[in-house]
Amino acid sequence: MHVADAHVEPYRLRLSGRHAVLEVSCPLPGVLRLRHAPVASESGFLHPELPGKRSWSVIAEGGHALKVERDGDRVRVTAEGVALDVDAESGTWRFRDARGRELARCVDVSGEAQAAYPMSRHRARLALRAPPDERYLGFGEKVGPLDKRGMHFTYWNTDVVPHHPDTDPLYQSIPFFVGLREGVAWGFFLDESWRSEVDVALADVSRVAWESWGPELDCYLFAGPGIADVVKRYAALTGTPPLPPLWSLGAQQSRWGYESADDIRDVIRGYRQRGLPLDCVYLDIDYMDGYKVWTWDGARYPDPAGLVREAAAQGVRLVPIIDPALKLEPGWNVYEEAKARDYLVRYDRGGVLVGEVWPRPAVFPDLTRPEVQRWWGGLHRDFVALGMAGFWNDMNEPSCFAVQPDVGILTLTSERSEGVGRVEGNTLPYDARHGDKRHLEVHNVYALGMVKGAFEALRELRTEARPFLLTRAGFAGVQRYSAVWTGDNSSHWTQLETSLPMLMGLGLAAVAFTGVDIPGFIGRATGELLVRWMQAGTFYPLMRNHAGKGTSPQEPWRFGEPYLSLARAALERRYRLLPTLYTLMHEASETGLAPLRPLLMEAPGDAEAAGAFDQFLFGRDLLVAPVVRPGQTKRLAYLPAGEWLEWPGLERTGAVRQGGQHVIAEGPLDTVPVWLRAGGAVALTRPAMHTTDANWKHLEWHVHAAPEVHGRLYEDAGEGYGESRLTVLRGGVTDGVLRLERSETGTFKRARTEETLRVYGLKSVKHVTGARAHRFDNGVLELQVSADWTRLDVTP
Repeated sequence: MHVADAHVEPYRLRLSGRHAVLEVSCPLPGVLRLRHAPVASESGFLHPELPGKRSWSVIAEGGHALKVERDGDRVRVTAEGVALDVDAESGTWRFRDARGRELARCVDVSGEAQAAYPMSRHRARLALRAPPDERYLGFGEKVGPLDKRGMHFTYWNTDVVPHHPDTDPLYQSIPFFVGLREGVAWGFFLDESWRSEVDVALADVSRVAWESWGPELDCYLFAGPGIADVVKRYAALTGTPPLPPLWSLGAQQSRWGYESADDIRDVIRGYRQRGLPLDCVYLDIDYMDGYKVWTWDGARYPDPAGLVREAAAQGVRLVPIIDPALKLEPGWNVYEEAKARDYLVRYDRGGVLVGEVWPRPAVFPDLTRPEVQRWWGGLHRDFVALGMAGFWNDMNEPSCFAVQPDVGILTLTSERSEGVGRVEGNTLPYDARHGDKRHLEVHNVYALGMVKGAFEALRELRTEARPFLLTRAGFAGVQRYSAVWTGDNSSHWTQLETSLPMLMGLGLAAVAFTGVDIPGFIGRATGELLVRWMQAGTFYPLMRNHAGKGTSPQEPWRFGEPYLSLARAALERRYRLLPTLYTLMHEASETGLAPLRPLLMEAPGDAEAAGAFDQFLFGRDLLVAPVVRPGQTKRLAYLPAGEWLEWPGLERTGAVRQGGQHVIAEGPLDTVPVWLRAGGAVALTRPAMHTTDANWKHLEWHVHAAPEVHGRLYEDAGEGYGESRLTVLRGGVTDGVLRLERSETGTFKRARTEETLRVYGLKSVKHVTGARAHRFDNGVLELQVSADWTRLDVTP
């Protein structure tokens, strides 16, 4: 780079050379932004100034002051909690935390720009040093174990049917990872919507190498020291997920193949007649008239509003699928309006691009443009008026099965160019035009624009209700608008196993509301696979049974007994768990921390925890190790440091196990292995056929006694933006005496008059104060207390 000029402003430093530019700023405490433009002199017009840049992901505004010092060939930048040492000759750098520890080191920056037709070719590359003992976690929706070292990923949202344990790329592009070395974490986010790739110490074991197909590398560096610290800073930069409506955390049922309103009625009746909890049923593409989105097939669905009312009487909400492709049908008002307003994606030549999805022919609204997003959001109005509770966004990579060719135009050499440029996967060509941008640049953010338009419209159309959106595709920042599921998986045991690190990877990018199709979208599940997947799915934030057209039906009763009874038990466990899940989703809305967390989040220096990719923490206090392989009735599980109480299925308790070791967990078909951390306090309720509100009329606290005890419970109406109440339990065992105190904030009126506490880990109980009644039996202290209790003392 050879820095020739340093332009210093209070909140920004610009270092420039003959060809390259590096801008440094500090958007948040502990976060640095590094905008690399390695070929700025060739790709822009203002060198050494960089053009204004719109971020699709970053919402943090403002900046923090920089202190800049130059000493020979070194430029040191210091900001709040972080520092950067830049080599003025090469443009490489070292990133340090407030204690001076080197967190990351850039060892190479390069790029190229090549004139070409119909669009110039750009490449921008950055390589980070990869110490041999460093782990790399996250990278969004990606396959593989928790530690992605030794893998290579492409960021290009892709419709894959079906995907497998080694499939890449998939539907989401979130170029963010957490580095972890000697128990200290840091983070890296590449804020580029262009197609990009990362080699995670595979081609060269000493480097993590990024390549963007755009002219820049807009990077954010995050200090820790903990994994949770990094995730919280990333969430502060890109947004936290909104608290979802309570009903969306209940059981959900879907199938591509419910062809009529009668099918919807029958599946709800099938659940209710068998005593199975259910809160939501999805309507797939069969409800549409000729696959025209925003329409109804009048023969199959003659009275959508009536169907909504019938479902609601059973405590069930309806959620229709929404695809972005519009049928090219002259006279259809949605198509005609999009065409008249110039809202459609175009060929390079300039005409409206025509492809094929479910509708044929199909055109595509340009959902990367704000004005089109607003128009698209307004199209939800009639469905909201019908009472549709939420919307399911699919095929929004965008998926396109085929593009109709254009004849092309003459080039400088008087040869006719290809009418359609390169197409990677089932989508639009690289050179398709989105306003003043090319598809190669905005492909990965197409779905983000779709859910943004929908979310903002729903906030206006139904101000009293929280929006519920579910999307297949997305980019960094998608958590602000929508839940995410991992797409078209298969009914294979390997997919059950790999769902866990995939969801944890999404969670590390603050995408907290996630799920997987249970028990696989394509293929034929067995009753055993259904049960095991539902046991794991009990702890997915989004729990949905979904299947593809042409596959065997897989509603829970289709497999007979004993699987139906075991499936019912899993669903009832889910509803018992809702107070804790709802509280964790509220925590995610404040911090970005997802309910599903890798063990490494609490045990960052534990090498064994890094390999435990088929188990997870649910919040901080529950450790879940579901059985994910066929025929197994036991499994090996790893317990991090501390004491862990066996609590299989959240039912009977067993022995207390010391952490820092592997244990053999009993896992017969009716059991999901779970442990409760010492000091943990978890809230449960009674099962129900469907949700009502999050003002729990029955509440049980399950407490594992320890020197320090902490628990939280968030309650509100389960919907809307009204009053709430946050209850906090604190205390612990000192000199053998257990003291617990309860405090609360908020004015939300309590629906219960009594609570139950079950305390584990006490050897004896002689005296209790603060309870209405108590019973100590077989090591379990059960207490009946008033709902407004403030203090309990238990003397041995």
